[in-house]
Amino acid sequence: MPYIKQDDRMKFNEGINSLLDAFGEGWTAGELNYVISMIALGLFDKNKKYQTINDIFGAIEGAKLEFNRRRVGPYEDEKIKENGDI
Repeated sequence: MPYIKQDDRMKFNEGINSLLDAFGEGWTAGELNYVISMIALGLFDKNKKYQTINDIFGAIEGAKLEFNRRRVGPYEDEKIKENGDI
């Protein structure tokens, strides 16, 4: 994941926290898909080029891989300890 500097994160944090609050505890995959899609579509609409498409695909894939590395892997390891391996 291309980490960004702490100072650069500040401009996004309030909006991110607002989105997380809007999702609440009973969020759905459809809601998450909607938010991701609207951000991707909005970014493309600001700069309609192939490079933008490529950048958006790359960022979404990178975010997926980072989520897997940081959250899914450790979660699965914990479940293996609890329930035994396959």
